[in-house]
Amino acid sequence: MTLAYFDTSVLVKNYLIEAGSPRARELLASYRFLSSSITPVELMSALTRRRSMGELDADEIASILARVRGDRAYWKLLEVSEAVLARAEELILKSRIRTLDALHVASLLHYQMISGGQLPFATADARQRDAAIQVGLNVVWVS
Repeated sequence: MTLAYFDTSVLVKNYLIEAGSPRARELLASYRFLSSSITPVELMSALTRRRSMGELDADEIASILARVRGDRAYWKLLEVSEAVLARAEELILKSRIRTLDALHVASLLHYQMISGGQLPFATADARQRDAAIQVGLNVVWVS
């Protein structure tokens, strides 16, 4: 199974039922998971935000977190290095991309530079998608 880079926006769709969830699950079953080391924190933030909005209760959060703990054994997470931070700064100057989204795009760009390979970049975030396309990533749109 080949690697693909997954943004947190796609990962959230794996654990919740929302638009794009079937496609996210299909991709996660088809590719090995690669993402940034910020992903677990970003996922936790998204889940707790849903809880504070009343969309999830304590039992649902506990169930999801148990699944996440099991899944994390299969995740490959990339370090946010100085090179990744520098690339993210460049992206922010050139596009309307937000901070954490820029770190994801920069992480894959840096990984591809080091590995010499080209990986799919799965995202469900429109601004991130546009910035990723602008820098030549092979974007897989999940909507």
